[in-house]
Amino acid sequence: MTSLVDKKLLQSHSIFPTLNIEQTAAFYSQYLGFKAVPYLDTQEPHLCLYRDDTEIILTQSHGQKVIPNRELYGYGYDAYFITKQQEELEKEFEAGGVHIVRSLSNTDYNNKEFVIEDVDGRWIAFGIKK
Repeated sequence: MTSLVDKKLLQSHSIFPTLNIEQTAAFYSQYLGFKAVPYLDTQEPHLCLYRDDTEIILTQSHGQKVIPNRELYGYGYDAYFITKQQEELEKEFEAGGVHIVRSLSNTDYNNKEFVIEDVDGRWIAFGIKK
């Protein structure tokens, strides 16, 4: 077993460019339970979203529309968050009015996951290898 000291990579943060940082942050806060911390007066303005051990960094797209991976490349999610509590999260998000684009299921690549669509059209998966 590799110890924390021996690990070279510890975590990953998604970076989402967006047309409207405040609108996107409000969606993630209100509907997905993230806490928003703005750093908009810095040299590289951004806003951090935190929930549990997950962080998303929002940056300004300077007028460029967000184009999800499925539109650019024909398929694919824009982020994948690992969770062992898919059922609970899906119920929480459904109750809050989040658009679930793929209900919880077992994939042909051996993941148990569900997928939501965020306010910018990104598809975000929540799951784990079985």
